[in-house]
Amino acid sequence: MGAAGVARLHGLFATYKPPGLHWKHLRDTVELQLLKGLNAGKPPAPEQRVRFLLGPVEGSEDKELTLTATSVPTLTNHPLVRGPAFTSLKIGVGHRLDAQASGVLVLGVGQGRSLLTDMYNAHLTKDYTVRGLLGKATDDFREDGRLVEKTTYDHVTREKLDRILAVIQGSHQKALVTYSNLDLQTQEAYEMAVKGLIRPMNKSPMLITGIRCLHFVPPEFLLEVQCMHETQKQLRRLVHEIGLELKTTAVCSHVRRTRDGFFTLEDALLRTQWDLHSIQDAIQVAAPRVAAELEKNLRLGPGTQQLHGPGWHGDNERPSPALESWTAGG
Repeated sequence: MGAAGVARLHGLFATYKPPGLHWKHLRDTVELQLLKGLNAGKPPAPEQRVRFLLGPVEGSEDKELTLTATSVPTLTNHPLVRGPAFTSLKIGVGHRLDAQASGVLVLGVGQGRSLLTDMYNAHLTKDYTVRGLLGKATDDFREDGRLVEKTTYDHVTREKLDRILAVIQGSHQKALVTYSNLDLQTQEAYEMAVKGLIRPMNKSPMLITGIRCLHFVPPEFLLEVQCMHETQKQLRRLVHEIGLELKTTAVCSHVRRTRDGFFTLEDALLRTQWDLHSIQDAIQVAAPRVAAELEKNLRLGPGTQQLHGPGWHGDNERPSPALESWTAGG
């Protein structure tokens, strides 16, 4: 395998992080499997060197000794002498997931680590499915956290939930315009807003560009959230705050990332696929798309961002001005 195998590892690929696994452990496991694959290849034939060996003269009865030129292998580079050829790899982790969350986690190998920086600078949106449970509150907004309060939720309807989600989306889209430093009075800004292209200039609080309810069977509900600059704890807190707006309480039972920029669940390698050949193939397949998407998004420059990513089917209904009291920080 050698240098040729390493050359095919420069780039980005996506893994599926299961819940309960820390991202550092995932990265270390991937590195271990890659090193195992790189070192498993058949070592090259050892170099030959000429040595003069002392031996009897052929056909001599007097047991005379002579020096004979002989080609012998050089063992200084043999794996048993030198050890494994590859002992470490430089692997970077993109937008991280905490231990309890699951879903798409992007890794960069070698020169691919610089592409992770480009992904950060492009301010790409990410998609999540977030499952909530009505009727209780905990100290950390998680279902298995320390119980703080129990409440009734019989009054909560799908219509009330959808109305709250519309408020959230509307207020966050206003905040997105604010952080993009765009003057909506200009023709350029207006055209970008019409096309749904807008993004913050720099780092900002969590911004939600789309949110909708996929499933509602009390006490459970499932949300699809498209956002940027988020943490999984902020998404759990969002579920808690939605519960408060509904005059009840709610906890988050699951957070799963389904898309990170231009990587989706379909691209993510399962744990059984964290091997050298699968990762090499994934990097090579993704490379043209990575280059094209990064060039497109970085060329757009500050102030632009695709509001809805691939596969997003949420509506663009704007809430009434009376409902736009929800703030991005709330």
